[in-house]
Parts: sequence; structure tokens; C-alpha cells
Amino acid sequence: MAHYVIDASAALELAEAGFVPAAGDELLAPTLLRSQVLALLRASVVSGDRDDRAARTLIAAVDRLPIRLLGDRVLRKTAWRLAAELDLPDTYAAEYLALTVLHGDALVTDVPEVYVGATVPLRTGADLLRS
Repeated sequence: MAHYVIDASAALELAEAGFVPAAGDELLAPTLLRSQVLALLRASVVSGDRDDRAARTLIAAVDRLPIRLLGDRVLRKTAWRLAAELDLPDTYAAEYLALTVLHGDALVTDVPEVYVGATVPLRTGADLLRS
């Protein structure tokens, strides 16, 4: 039974692929995932990479992923500490790292450069799709 923390980049990839976790596996994310997914999709519409209908369809697909969203005080406190330790300019990436430290076996992302310096195991969406 694995607990995978997924960021917005991974959520989009997994949703596009129709990913279903293996029995007993769990997807986790901080509550900010929803806003980050919307922001990424809006940016893709504005840039012309995706049309509005496709973006809205993908929002619905992300909503169907069985993700447990967390955002309690311990998570926020841990994110704050990690952001300071890693000298991050904000706490966005630190929330994913904190959740991985507290509850996850690995952080799943398609933008590993965001988490440079982190000591948590990183996997890609493609890794999960292959497993």
C-alpha cells in the first residue's frame, strides 16, 4: 500500500491518462492542488496550447481522480519549516514536500526541478502509469 503525493503537473498527466491507483494505493495532495490545476489549465488556454473545452474536460477528469486533499495545521507548519530550510521564496512546493514527509512514500511530479534540494523520493506521472 503506497501513498503518493501528487502535484498539479502529475494530476494533469494522470487525469489525461485515466489513471486508476492500484488496490490499496492512495493519492494525496495539499488543498492548493485545485487552484494550481486551474491556473495551469488557464495558462494553457491563454497560450493556445489547449482550447477551453479541452481544459474544462480535463478539470472534470482531475476531479474524478481519487485524491485525498489535506491542509491541516501540522502540514502548514511543516511546509513553513521546509520552505525556510530550502530557502524557497514561497510555500507552494513546500506544501507538497511537507505532505510527502508526513504521509507519503514519494512525491509524483513532472517538474522535478521545482523540488531541487528536497530529500523526499521523487517519481514521475509516467512512473505511476507504468506501475
